Amino acid sequence: MLAFVTGATGFVGSHVARAVAEQGADLRLLVRASSDPRNIEDLRADLVTGDLCDPASLEKGTAGCDVVFHVAADYRLWVRDPWQMYRANVDGTRSILHAARKNGVRRVVYTSSVATMGFTSNGQPADENSPVSLGNMIGHYKRSKFMAEQVALEAGCSGMDVVVVNPTTPVGERDIKPTPTGRIIVDFLKKKFPAYVDTGLNLVDVKECARGHLAALEKGRSGERYILGGENLTLKQILDKLGAITGLPSPKVRLPYVVALATGVVDEMITGRILRREPRATIDAVRMGRKKMFVSSGKSERELGWKIVGVDDALRRAVEWFQANGYV
Repeated sequence: MLAFVTGATGFVGSHVARAVAEQGADLRLLVRASSDPRNIEDLRADLVTGDLCDPASLEKGTAGCDVVFHVAADYRLWVRDPWQMYRANVDGTRSILHAARKNGVRRVVYTSSVATMGFTSNGQPADENSPVSLGNMIGHYKRSKFMAEQVALEAGCSGMDVVVVNPTTPVGERDIKPTPTGRIIVDFLKKKFPAYVDTGLNLVDVKECARGHLAALEKGRSGERYILGGENLTLKQILDKLGAITGLPSPKVRLPYVVALATGVVDEMITGRILRREPRATIDAVRMGRKKMFVSSGKSERELGWKIVGVDDALRRAVEWFQANGYV
């Protein structure tokens, strides 16, 4: 089997590529000319230089492939030029599906996000059937992923074999950028967490998440989406776990929403608009934090054989990786 993987230089994509290779498949990886190659240096793979905004590279990459894992995405909670995010996430997904159809790819597994689910403010776990619309999406990242997911689901319901997976919040090693979640861990290690907000996330071990992609390839139904989740935890519980792992103190002060929002406004104005760097706190991130992003993975358990695994080991591996690679 020849598998084409996008996003393999990134966090989740590098684990998916490894999981696919461990099953004995041959790898072909889409790599941007500007990508940091450290996550794929030890992989035996055919490399195709290109990106999601270059349809010719996607056609070249999918040619002769049996399956495609489309993991790549522009994952930022703040961006100066939102058009770039929509071009990569939405148009890029449409282009790779077109290339896969043209080249007779047997099945596509599209990596969406738990961000596209319908969350409530009462903390009730969401699932694949929770009511949701584009209007519920806060920020350009969520909106672009929701729109891209609709493109994938429509393809899966129109004769093409496409399965969608929705990872929650992956943690573990090789978070090279790091992702917004990885920055939480790095900031904690740097003692930059004097207070916390009342929010919650579902954390999943990135290695389990990669295995979930393979389960979706084997058992998923075309045109369906599957949440790949782990533990539902408040931010305070996550920080307490990090404190237990590292011996560093977990913050005890809870920041009121209005103060957190004001911090986001100031950080975006000074860091984003004046210094032209990505802010640590953004307005959209604070607004998203009003809803606890708790989910149920029941559908994946029933149909994919998914098993919920605790995240303590993944958090420990993430801490050790960040420390060993100079992030702290």
